[in-house]
Amino acid sequence: MSTTTRCLLLLEKCKNMKQLKQVHGQSITCGLGENHYTLSRLLAFCSHPHHHGGLSHGLTLLQHTQQPSNCLYNTMIKACLLRNELKMSFQLYNRMLENGMLPDNYTLPYMLKACVYMESFRLGEMVHGHCLKLGFLFDSFVGNTLMMMYSLFGNMEDARYVFDEMPRRCVVSWTVLISGYAKIGDVELARVAFDEAPIKDRGIWGSMISGYVQNNCFKEGLEMFRIMQSTSIVPDEAIFVSILGACAHLGALEIGIWIHKFVNERKLRCSVKLGTALMDMYCKCGKLDVAEKVFDEMPERDTICWNVMISGLAIHGEGLRALRLFSGMEVAGVQPDDVTFIAVFTACSHSGMQHEGLKFFNRMRNEYDINPKTEHYVCILDLLGRAGLFKEAIDIIQKIPNSCSPKEAAVAWRALLSACQSHKQIEFAQMAAKKLMELESDSGVYVLMSNLYSSTDDVDSLQRTRKLMKTRGLDKIPGCSSIEVGGVVNEFVAGEKTNYRIEEIHTVLENLNRQLD
Repeated sequence: MSTTTRCLLLLEKCKNMKQLKQVHGQSITCGLGENHYTLSRLLAFCSHPHHHGGLSHGLTLLQHTQQPSNCLYNTMIKACLLRNELKMSFQLYNRMLENGMLPDNYTLPYMLKACVYMESFRLGEMVHGHCLKLGFLFDSFVGNTLMMMYSLFGNMEDARYVFDEMPRRCVVSWTVLISGYAKIGDVELARVAFDEAPIKDRGIWGSMISGYVQNNCFKEGLEMFRIMQSTSIVPDEAIFVSILGACAHLGALEIGIWIHKFVNERKLRCSVKLGTALMDMYCKCGKLDVAEKVFDEMPERDTICWNVMISGLAIHGEGLRALRLFSGMEVAGVQPDDVTFIAVFTACSHSGMQHEGLKFFNRMRNEYDINPKTEHYVCILDLLGRAGLFKEAIDIIQKIPNSCSPKEAAVAWRALLSACQSHKQIEFAQMAAKKLMELESDSGVYVLMSNLYSSTDDVDSLQRTRKLMKTRGLDKIPGCSSIEVGGVVNEFVAGEKTNYRIEEIHTVLENLNRQLD
């Protein structure tokens, strides 16, 4: 075996930076110091995120290379991206240009991603200019990354311009376009793009389904899933997670159970993400026992997984079980986050454990060093309000930091007002209502106050409040509910008669009323 071959084999077997430096020294003595293949393997090792000191050593190697290639620069630019050294990635890019080198279809996508990570739209436009100048808009890899950059900045007009200028569009191009429209909330244009796509692979179907679900169009998401099932496309984990989210919001238990059976029958791996989505669906559909079974069978669990199970128990009034599970989370060594404590406070609130809730509030701040957010204050206010401890609630609400936005402060005061209405505490309610009116112009506060006056037979105040609503042009937002029957979700909006079976429903209700009378 030649010395050169031996050096290259040793290079592939390096485990740490010490070994790499030793092999690098041997490669120099073998005359491989400027060999591009050897240098590319050295830099590839240095670019790995887990090799401490590798990045600085790699940058030094690149700097002392007499004629570095695009491949070497690309390796180190990518390494900088992985290490979040974004300014350094641009320094390397500028050095390439200063040395008269031309970036290629690997360099430019890396730089476009760096612009997104740096949140610099201006730099993104500059790199776009380089793409045009060098003729790389014809490269689908560069074009797709350009579209992705503009869509992540929420600029779908420029993303669409890039898309229209691309001579060849692949399924990734269509997927990026659909996802981009969905990201800015324009599901109609996303659907237009979906319908126009000449080939619809699993990625395109998934982007349209997740786009609907992300924009709270849950029924449309389920309908799209049903249409997909009539094709040869086999759903993947990402699609299942989106559909389970829609099932959770609509209470579509039958579809959720079908997905669970499909996963089991195909012996698909139940990842943390998929397992958490299943648990969330079962919890929101009231199947706590099945949710706990999924939780217990999961091979690994992250903080989100624990949060979903604790929250599921909490919202169904299983406060003690939720707190026991929180203790199990601590024993397992899983670090709770701010969402965990929202679930814990909810558990205490729904189970009448106000003193325990306050203890956890103090533990969150002192033991886990988590600063309370508006959501935490709202939970504590709800907890105290349910127990009728309004003076304590006022003390808590006054501790909300001034840095929070008016919208966030309004959420807290609305929680207090709602509790006052439940306990018919007119004095505290009027104080909360006055503060809310200063923070926002919403019909909700007037509706709550009119309900309170109605329940306390305060006719004068009731009429005055309704007159104010009419004068200011405030209308109560109609309520909405949905129910799943035979795998189909039926939606009802108060005051509307859009359901095609509304006459049958009214007939049944009239018969029920007659029987009750």
